[in-house]
Amino acid sequence: MGEIVDEISRVHREVGTRRVASDEAGTVLLRRTFDAGTADVWGAVTSPERIARWFLPVTGDLRAGGSYQLEGNAGGEILECVPGERLRVSWLFGPDPGFSEVEVRLRPEGGDRTVFELEHTSVVPEEFRSQYGPGAVGIGWDLALLGLGWHLAGDGISPEEAEDWQTSPEAKAFVSRSGEEWGRAFAVSGADPETVTATTVATIAFYTGEE
Repeated sequence: MGEIVDEISRVHREVGTRRVASDEAGTVLLRRTFDAGTADVWGAVTSPERIARWFLPVTGDLRAGGSYQLEGNAGGEILECVPGERLRVSWLFGPDPGFSEVEVRLRPEGGDRTVFELEHTSVVPEEFRSQYGPGAVGIGWDLALLGLGWHLAGDGISPEEAEDWQTSPEAKAFVSRSGEEWGRAFAVSGADPETVTATTVATIAFYTGEE
């Protein structure tokens, strides 16, 4: 269990805001260095066959200007694609998703290592943001990066194994530590301590199913 939870420390997290038209959007940023070459990481995040092995099955016209749909999850348009460097997509889910974009950026870091950045920018209802905070999105992306790391290391697991793992004590420990780290990032962004504590507790409980 210790090794899985240690994966949390491999990720740098930031919480912020930016203007999107007339709205204020929240941002979460994750940065991690993978022991894999940039071409390998790029293939893992753009190849439908490989995406299905560490994240979810995906369909669509997967090119700049095209669209995509993740099975049972988000879909949207492919807004920008610079091979080996940057991918930006709209990230829409539900009947009224509002503004939501995800951008992945890659940078080689000597030898066969790659700096991976993922930034998710979204406008969410204030009642949801005040109840759950940025960890609601951040924990999900921590879980995704865990899967990506396993895949790049050649230690991927099947969808069935992943489903079983999500209810394990190991997974709950991972989610709890992830939620705590997103709480710290929220505090660094200037959120008041009471809001940080309340949203962290609520988000961890939501993911683990434990009050």
